[in-house]
Amino acid sequence: MTPGLTIDAIRAAAERLRGEIVDTPCMPSRTLSALTGCEVFLKFENLQFTASFKERGALNRMAQLNAAERAAGVLAVSAGNHAQGVAYHAQRMGIPATIVMPRFAPAVKVERTRGFGAVVVLEGDTFDDARAFGVQLANERCLTLVHPYDDLAVMAGQGTIGLEMLVQQPTIDTLVVAIGGGGLISGVATAARALRPGIEVIGVQTERFPAAWNARHGALRESAQATIADGIAVKSLGALTLPLVLDRVDDVLLVSEDDIEQAILMLLEIEKTVVEGAGAVGLAALLKHAERFKGRKVGLILCGGNIEPLVLAEIIERGMVKSGRLARLRFDVRDVPGALADVATLLGKLGANIDEVQHQRAFTTLSVERAQIEVVVQTRGVAHIEQILAAMGAEGYRAERIG
Repeated sequence: MTPGLTIDAIRAAAERLRGEIVDTPCMPSRTLSALTGCEVFLKFENLQFTASFKERGALNRMAQLNAAERAAGVLAVSAGNHAQGVAYHAQRMGIPATIVMPRFAPAVKVERTRGFGAVVVLEGDTFDDARAFGVQLANERCLTLVHPYDDLAVMAGQGTIGLEMLVQQPTIDTLVVAIGGGGLISGVATAARALRPGIEVIGVQTERFPAAWNARHGALRESAQATIADGIAVKSLGALTLPLVLDRVDDVLLVSEDDIEQAILMLLEIEKTVVEGAGAVGLAALLKHAERFKGRKVGLILCGGNIEPLVLAEIIERGMVKSGRLARLRFDVRDVPGALADVATLLGKLGANIDEVQHQRAFTTLSVERAQIEVVVQTRGVAHIEQILAAMGAEGYRAERIG
C-alpha cells in the first residue's frame, strides 16, 4: 500500500502556488533533439527566483501551517537549494525560519540563505550530523520541520511541475527526472500518471549515489563521498518516497561524473542556460542511454542552476580539452636564440592561439643543446590539432600532443 499522495493534493498545491512562484517555460530543443535522436523538451526550473524547483514544495508545506505554527516558525536542514527555498518564502510570508547547515556548506549558499532573513546554524561535519541536530532543535523549540523530500505536502508541491509540463507540451510521452531523496520524482510521477496513464517515467541517479537504482534493481552498490551532482547526493530515499518510487517509476538509470559534466556544458553552449549537476542528469541519461529513448518525446526538468562559478569554469575548461579546443603540445627544439619566437610565429600562422608557454632546459631528458617547449593552445578541435602537428613536423619540429 503506497502513501496517499494523490492528484487532488497536487492540484490543490497548484492553486496555492499560483502567482507565488515562476511559471517556468517548457520548451523544445531542436539541437538537443538532433543530437539525442528523440524530441527533447526542457522545463526550466532553474529560472525560479532561487534557481531551483525546491521552492514549490517548501511553499506548499508552509502555506498549510496554522497561525500558531506560523508564529513559532519553521526549521529546515539543507546544504543548498531547499534552504534557500524555505528561507525565501518564509521571509515573504512573515514566518521565522531557522536553517541548519553542515559546517562544510559553501559560503556563498550560507550567505544567500542568510540574505533571505533566516537564522543559519552551522552544525556537524556531515549532512547526517546536521539533520540529527536539526530534528532535535526543532523539537526543543517547537518549530515545524520542513523536510526537503519526505513529506506529502512537499511532494505535492514538486508534483505541480508534472501538471505544468503536460499542459505546456501535451505530446510528451516520457519524463526523465533526477532522483535524490525522491520527492521530485514522486510528485511528478503521481501527476503524470493521473493525467496520462501510459506515460513512461524514468529516474536518473549518479553512479556515486545509487540508492533508488539499488532499490529498483535489487542491487547493493555503495555510495561515494561526493559528486558534482551534490543536489542528489542522498544515500537513502525517504520512508514515504521509496514506496512511491517503486510503485510509480518505470526504471532508474545511472550516469557518470563525465556524463554529467558533458551535459552541463552542452546546456550552457546550446541552450545558453546554467544548470548544476543535478539539473543536468536528465540530459546525461539521454546521451548515455540514447537507444532507450530513440524516437520518444522526452521531457527533462532542469531542476536547479545553483552551481559554484569556479566549478563551472573548471567544467568549461575540461570540456574544451576533451573536445580538442584546448590542447597542450610539446616541441623539441634547438636551444638557440629565437627558437621560441619561431615556434610561436608558426603556431600563429596555423591559427592556434597560445594560452600558456613553458620553456624547459633543466627539467628534461633531452641533450644539452636541445630545449623543450610546452604550450597550451586554443584550437578549432581535434582535426585542427592534427593539422598543426603535421605542419610543425613538416617544418622540422618534433611535436606531440600531451594533453
